[in-house]
Amino acid sequence: MALRHAALAALLDEELSGYQLAKAFDMGVANFWHALPQQLYAELAKLEKEGLVTGREVVQDTRPNKRLFKVTEAGLAELERFAATVNKHSFIRDDLLVKVQAVDHVDGDEVIAQLTERAAFADAKIELFSRLLRQMRGDRSEEEFLRHGERIGPYLTCLRGLAFEQGNRDWCRQSAAVLRERRTAHVQR
Repeated sequence: MALRHAALAALLDEELSGYQLAKAFDMGVANFWHALPQQLYAELAKLEKEGLVTGREVVQDTRPNKRLFKVTEAGLAELERFAATVNKHSFIRDDLLVKVQAVDHVDGDEVIAQLTERAAFADAKIELFSRLLRQMRGDRSEEEFLRHGERIGPYLTCLRGLAFEQGNRDWCRQSAAVLRERRTAHVQR
């Protein structure tokens, strides 16, 4: 997947400025695609040049003018083409996993601290995803929303983000506990 497809998908529901798109990435897309704001601005320019999005200038009295972008028919066709392509398998590339792999030969206390920090970060993301899910479904139960919700894609990707962060948190806590226990047992010998 390229950043272009994630940006197009984020623009499906409404017109957004580059700033709003960056915020949308932080809130809803970051669980499956990370991009810096400057990458998004550059991508919007490319998408507009290729006719996949269209931008319009909005004059503001008390702030600088802004450009709002929306997906064009060509952009929808690009998403349709992308949706029909075969998926590439995803792979984990995570520095923390390398550190845990090497924990028997490096400072275990530092690795435990980083596992604890990552678990806290996951907790914060879990709270964010839980809040977003509640917001999307409103007063409906999850089962009802999954059956009858108007836009289900963002909800499903948010569910995946939630499960991913829960798995991260649980693994980090378990690994830190194992390392602490082994360190304590080693000191007692």
